[in-house]
Amino acid sequence: MIVGTGVDLVDVPRFARTIARTPRLLTRLFAPGERPLAARSLAARYAAKEALIKALGSSDGVHWAEIEIVLDAEGKPGFALSGTTADVVSARGIGILHLTMSHDAGLAIAYVVAEAAEVGAAAAAAAAGTEGPRA
Repeated sequence: MIVGTGVDLVDVPRFARTIARTPRLLTRLFAPGERPLAARSLAARYAAKEALIKALGSSDGVHWAEIEIVLDAEGKPGFALSGTTADVVSARGIGILHLTMSHDAGLAIAYVVAEAAEVGAAAAAAAAGTEGPRA
């Protein structure tokens, strides 16, 4: 079951100017593995983090550098959460986070869908063929 959605749009040139003007934002907003990326990629990751906070419903207990955007073997983006941010997501009953990001024409966008943990468990059981009897 979907428990939250979030979307965010970032103006890449404006974002790049902000980072250039205030370089310490890199350490405040991004995990170490993200910091060397190009401005358009950082803007998309910033949008993803904002979209995640919107999907969660608040930023209480969420720390930007504890949210890392990672790519799987096929290049699909996802979240690697740590610290209190991971605890907050778990405490809110969220088991699966879906993420899509894009950047073009000076804009970066990200969309997040948060699913309840029980849906994730049911999907895993169905995939393993252990979903149990149906009514």
